[in-house]
Amino acid sequence: MKNSCDVLIVGAGFTGLVLAERLCTELQKRVIIIDRRSHPGGNAYDELDAAGVRVHKYGPHYFRTNSALVREYLSRFTEWHAVEYKIKSFTGGRYWSFPINLNTFEELLGRPSTTGEMEAWLAARRVPMANPKNSEEVIISQVGWELYEMFFKGYTLKQWQRHPRELDASVCGRIPIRTNRDDRYLREDFQALPKGGYTEMFRAMLAAATGAELWLGTGYAGVKDRIAWKHLVFTGAIDEYYDYRFGALPYRSLRFEPQSFAKAELESRLAVSGKPSFWQPAMQVNYPNSEAFTRIVEIKHATGQQIEATTIVREYPENYAPGQEAYYPIPAADAQRQYQAYRELAEVEPNVSFIGRLANYKYYNMDQVVATALTQFNHLAQLPHLRKS
Repeated sequence: MKNSCDVLIVGAGFTGLVLAERLCTELQKRVIIIDRRSHPGGNAYDELDAAGVRVHKYGPHYFRTNSALVREYLSRFTEWHAVEYKIKSFTGGRYWSFPINLNTFEELLGRPSTTGEMEAWLAARRVPMANPKNSEEVIISQVGWELYEMFFKGYTLKQWQRHPRELDASVCGRIPIRTNRDDRYLREDFQALPKGGYTEMFRAMLAAATGAELWLGTGYAGVKDRIAWKHLVFTGAIDEYYDYRFGALPYRSLRFEPQSFAKAELESRLAVSGKPSFWQPAMQVNYPNSEAFTRIVEIKHATGQQIEATTIVREYPENYAPGQEAYYPIPAADAQRQYQAYRELAEVEPNVSFIGRLANYKYYNMDQVVATALTQFNHLAQLPHLRKS
């Protein structure tokens, strides 16, 4: 006998959990959520490691938003720990302020300077162009070749295995360039982490979703013939859903190498980190040039966790093949053309909604994922077979 539900949700990340909570709370629907991993939360899952440090298992997740709707919704399930995310870049044997700002310029000159002097310096080095078409053009049009070579070109080549001129302008264009002393990594007004961690927030969302069942260690292919549903929400990879009919969509994958340090091991790092119980001077340090990894993240800078040990994570970009974790859709025209073939199939798929990063082949920030899920819930609530009875 088949299990039955109103909605089967494939994927227990942000998209799936938001929709499960809304469908259960607002429409009193019976929902089954499946995920092939052993935990909820998708890539935003966090946990305490063997050293007792709260780490982001699948890379750092820096929550921020300008959306009052998203903030108010998530605040039902968590309190917040305010953060100003700070990063550095290590190149030429030293740490630099990053994103580029007046502090970076002073480090380059080796003396104090002013916004006016920096603006004049940049104006003399920019490559004028009205409409930058790719990531190389968008940076050299703002700061010129020297700073592009120092901070952007090598990092982008390692991260994407494509030259910046092959990538959409948005890839590097999302990184701010400033001529004041604002050294925050991100622009959004609200920058914070869930006070008890993402996993605690996800558990609160699941607890609120009365009528939802979570099946972990469960893939869609293994259960699609054993569950009867009225509607399917698919947040997994769209090419996998269609058995790679038009070939596997290209992604970049990642490998993480964590390393923990006890208090005694950190004493010799004080001159580098600037404060006890830390290994490096900022939450994230980029390595744009010779190293094989792209960045080292020490998330304890952001979580506010009071513990003498710390953990750093070196992040290595890797080529992707189906079966690996798909982290970053490739922001290039050829990849988009391939995705479009799948999207045309999805648009006429009956009683199936393709929602989220993998299903839409688009990189989303977490607040964008939540906003999209809330919008899609409003659409689902109007479908005849899902309307509130």
